[in-house]
Amino acid sequence: MNVADLNAPAQSPMRPPSTVMRLRRMGAMFPTRLSFLRRLMRDLAQDSAHVERRVWQMNEGGFGHAVYALELGGHSYSLVAVSTDLPPEMRTDRVIATAWDTAYVLYDGIPNAAEIARIVAAAPKQEAARFTARDLVLSRANKSVRLFQHVTDALKNGAQPDEKMVRDIGYLMRTTAVYGNGKFGIADRGHIAARPCLGGPFAAEMLTVWLIRGFTHDLVEHVGGAKLDRRLKRHLGIGNSTGLGMAPFLVSHPRLLDRWMQTREAALARVAGVPDLDARAQARVLELAKRVARHLDEWDVPDEIAARRIAQVRKDWPEVQSLLQAQLAGQNPIARILEAAERWFEDTQELLIALLLEPFGPLIDQLCDEMASAHEADFDPAMSVTELRALIVRDWQWALDIDFDGQIETAQFWYVSEAKQEPRLGMRHDEEGADLESPLDIARQVSALYAACLDQTGSVAEFLLRAPDTRFAVRRVQTLALAPYGEIRDNLIGEGCLPIDMLRCKLSFFGAAKFDPKSDRWTRITLCQGAPLFDELDNADDWWLPCFGD
Repeated sequence: MNVADLNAPAQSPMRPPSTVMRLRRMGAMFPTRLSFLRRLMRDLAQDSAHVERRVWQMNEGGFGHAVYALELGGHSYSLVAVSTDLPPEMRTDRVIATAWDTAYVLYDGIPNAAEIARIVAAAPKQEAARFTARDLVLSRANKSVRLFQHVTDALKNGAQPDEKMVRDIGYLMRTTAVYGNGKFGIADRGHIAARPCLGGPFAAEMLTVWLIRGFTHDLVEHVGGAKLDRRLKRHLGIGNSTGLGMAPFLVSHPRLLDRWMQTREAALARVAGVPDLDARAQARVLELAKRVARHLDEWDVPDEIAARRIAQVRKDWPEVQSLLQAQLAGQNPIARILEAAERWFEDTQELLIALLLEPFGPLIDQLCDEMASAHEADFDPAMSVTELRALIVRDWQWALDIDFDGQIETAQFWYVSEAKQEPRLGMRHDEEGADLESPLDIARQVSALYAACLDQTGSVAEFLLRAPDTRFAVRRVQTLALAPYGEIRDNLIGEGCLPIDMLRCKLSFFGAAKFDPKSDRWTRITLCQGAPLFDELDNADDWWLPCFGD
């Protein structure tokens, strides 16, 4: 069967949440064609978007401001970019920073001179300034000083930069924040949620990152006084440093997490249901498997745990390629491959899954429309306590099996720092502050709820009058009954909880690759690496796991 002819989807059973929603597996995820950046590139291409550089007021050192504009989905958007001469001693990616090399605002419309002046003055101050509902996204970024300087020096000398250095670093700048959804006075998500192309999750933020990436290319060429080789330019994405601030998002948005994960699993079930593949489709899968091998060879990190995992995937991958070669022909090839893949560890399995989704755009791309959710957590006060207990036994046995009386399973606690209003993780039995704990101890709360309602009757409403402190846990139980992929099925306060797993899950949906953990609490990544340049949107959909030189 030709991939392009897959219209009426047969579907294999979806993997159960008990398998998918474990931290270790979520921390092994890779970007797919369903990722938000990939979807944005397809939308830009379909809409024949054209990016225009309307303003370029930069001195020889590359300091000043620029404005880029485009039409998308019937609306105009502009990126206002501000480049500052930042003293080296002030450059830091930490959240305590108060100044950055560059600052950005994605603006709703085409700003006039007064609006540009307002943004140029406010953007470098970030949270210390205030913004308006015309400002959709606020961001900032610092240079990779070593690579930026190297590239400009090479261009000034009439040469191109060292290819290995470009490959190893992969970005000229890295963002330290990309804020949306009403923060510091910018527009709420509801302002753009119904707009074509920007209604998907984090679409405005991803558009901002892609435009920033193009600005960094223009800036380095301006300072260097020459054009950067297109092949090198395409490999230069946007770096990002992401820490604990992102981790609680997946916990506090269960209905949205359910949509993301269930969409991905539905896509996999559709692909697994494909009855057969023609020669062209088989060749495409094998071609992508070779790309993966090249990508793995280029992915080196200093973190020992991550390095061991990458090394194991590299070791497994020739076996994966042999399996694909042997199993792609015949009936139900994808289902047979997935069954055979259970021999490998989670990272290899999830990488293979991402590969197998890649050739099937006509079959699964429309599922991206299901990834946004306006639903909040559910609450049904009329439910009987008997029904509530049954849901806990059915969906939460994993939580009931945890011993919360011991120190191991209560070793950590989440809180919000007073200084920066950012999530943090403390050690309960060694540090003060547990009295200010954030409610990410979902499993412990549901376990306590079950104990509290064991001998209770009547409705949930009546029970909550007697035990009002369990209301949050009741909502989680009722929400999971309707959104089965909305709950991380692990103890988030236990000694074994690694926040990096939550970060990687969310970042894979963004479209991030080249994960480079610096601890179990923060990581560096690269976004838009290999993505189409501003003038390459006619080839917008073949940059999954890009390799140097593609």
